[in-house]
Amino acid sequence: MSEVQTAPLTAGLPDLDRTPVVRIVDRISASAGFIAAIALAAMTAIVCYEVTSRFVFNAPTTWVTEISTYLFVAIVFLGLAEAQRANAHIKVEVLVDRFRPDHRRFLELVGLWLGLLFIAIAAWQTARFTFLEYAHDARDWGLLGTPQWIPQLPMTVGYVLFAAAILRDIYYLQPPRTALGQWIVPAAAMALIALLLVLGSIDARIPGTRFDWGTIAICAAMAVGIIAWSGLRVAVASIAVAALLGVAFYYSRGASQLWLGLLLGGTLCVLLFLGMRVAFAMGFVGMLGLYFLLPLPQLPVIADRSWTSINTFTLTAVPSFVLMGALLVRSGITSELFDALVKWFGRTPGGLAHASVAASATFAAVCGSSLATAATLGSVAAPEMVKRGYSARLTYGIIAAGATLGILIPPSIAMIIYGNVVGVAVTQLFIAGIIPGLLLAALFMVLGLGWTLLVPTAVPPGEAYSIREKISALVGVLPFVILILGVLGSLYFGIATPTEAGAFGAAIALVMALARHRLTWATFYETLLDTVKVTSFIMLIVIGAAILSWVFDFLRLPRAMVQLVTDADLAPWLVMLIIVIVYLILGCFIESIAMMLMTLSVTFPIVVAMGFDPLWFGVVLVLLVEIGLVTPPVGLVLFVLKGMSPDVAFRDITLGVVPFIVLMLAFIALLYAFPGIVTWLPSQVG
Repeated sequence: MSEVQTAPLTAGLPDLDRTPVVRIVDRISASAGFIAAIALAAMTAIVCYEVTSRFVFNAPTTWVTEISTYLFVAIVFLGLAEAQRANAHIKVEVLVDRFRPDHRRFLELVGLWLGLLFIAIAAWQTARFTFLEYAHDARDWGLLGTPQWIPQLPMTVGYVLFAAAILRDIYYLQPPRTALGQWIVPAAAMALIALLLVLGSIDARIPGTRFDWGTIAICAAMAVGIIAWSGLRVAVASIAVAALLGVAFYYSRGASQLWLGLLLGGTLCVLLFLGMRVAFAMGFVGMLGLYFLLPLPQLPVIADRSWTSINTFTLTAVPSFVLMGALLVRSGITSELFDALVKWFGRTPGGLAHASVAASATFAAVCGSSLATAATLGSVAAPEMVKRGYSARLTYGIIAAGATLGILIPPSIAMIIYGNVVGVAVTQLFIAGIIPGLLLAALFMVLGLGWTLLVPTAVPPGEAYSIREKISALVGVLPFVILILGVLGSLYFGIATPTEAGAFGAAIALVMALARHRLTWATFYETLLDTVKVTSFIMLIVIGAAILSWVFDFLRLPRAMVQLVTDADLAPWLVMLIIVIVYLILGCFIESIAMMLMTLSVTFPIVVAMGFDPLWFGVVLVLLVEIGLVTPPVGLVLFVLKGMSPDVAFRDITLGVVPFIVLMLAFIALLYAFPGIVTWLPSQVG
């Protein structure tokens, strides 16, 4: 995942790097990114220390869990500005891509200003939250009894720097026309900060209204900034959207749950299709719900959700597995793995296609990210297959399908997030994914074989290799064997928890990269920083989803949905079919992790009420998320492959993956008919 490179938001625009505003923001953001990268290295190191100390010397620490969690919080929030500068935050571009460049820029500006409004209010609320923790001397419940304001401080600092990075991109998109104009927004920001400091922790409400002076001050400063930097047209559009939504939400208070659900979901979809970042859209809609739909405004929930959704040791596995995959790519080990598999599948019809699936499955067993798998195999396997005469459709179809194994075969970032959200043991989820993952990989190979038999022109004749060549090629597989034993072995033999296994694997991958002399200090830092960016944008989506889910839960919308399904007395298979169809539609337009987090608060209670096993649904949900990764028009894996192979028609990539999408849907039907494929192994191990 960390290897996915996105085009800068400001590509093709004038070079403004020498302007003081941009230069200052860049330096501060880069410094925060550096601190986050160091925090990532430190977190990985101390988790490995804990595993070694506990297992080798029987001397578990009392501080690693808390400290590594606090470092993770710093990684997430201090990396937000760097992720914004790299344009790493996910958005839906299926509609805006059809607009003219000037219209796209207009929508981009409106979306950024609305997103900035959410981030500015989040920064203000987290600052109040942190100050109150300091004033009340609140301490962590853990053994260290850490004053809570210390680990919470990066949250406020990160949001402020994130707001500055958004302003930087706004400045790039449409620079002020005068030299004086560029200083109006910084001046307004300083005045706003001074005013909010005067207000302090007081929630100064205007008598007889729902409004408070802090929110009004932020909105006023925002209006001045939009006019000064983006012009009257963007200002009118941004203010009109915010005002109309505010009015709609205000007058919807007390409405039926059906209407509230349609209002929240419809507003979110509209903002997404207009190109607003996924995390911004969820956070903005959640903020409107907190301010207007509840009996009293509850903006402090933004700070509470920002802290509680990230302050969990389980999620520290996300950057660990992303880092491990990035280090493997840097070391060149994945190329040797593919070369070895090519020799073993040499004479088989479509041998390189089978080698690609096997390499994907092996890489998935140590990586946890489908995008990292796609980027790796797209750079290693795709050029080799095309060069040897494989058709573009078969090549990119099977590589795209194989990449989806990255979040099904354990370890899996999607499973970690699912388990953390719904309260299912991550270890059990990992075990549950093994048999379905391997079975799906085998079915991909069968489909590839059928393709070669039905369309002989799609593949060249197989190439034979001697036994000596095959045996010598196994050397290229050894690093992955060591990693699999290190990661999964430490996990299933009780040496490390799922969270610790990621850090342990990252350390092994680092040693391998160093031993092969493929890693310099500069490339190591780049790898850390790439991991920070990926982690930050994923966790910002988690925060946005947590805020929106809080509103859903307060309004009892999930309970209403469960009651609606129960009263309808639908057959379980029909309920599951509806859920699958909904996810397929969403997967065509919305990024996979965001889609999962947006819907779990509604779908999970329904699934449990219908009697489905949470472990079984976790695997099925990951499969649906996988399909979303390769479903046009938004399938991220397809864009990764297209970006790495600009000479290949996107149509060929899309048509090549269609048979595999059909196969995955049939596989979901198989899991419904035989749920034991998922639940048998966890029951045996448990």
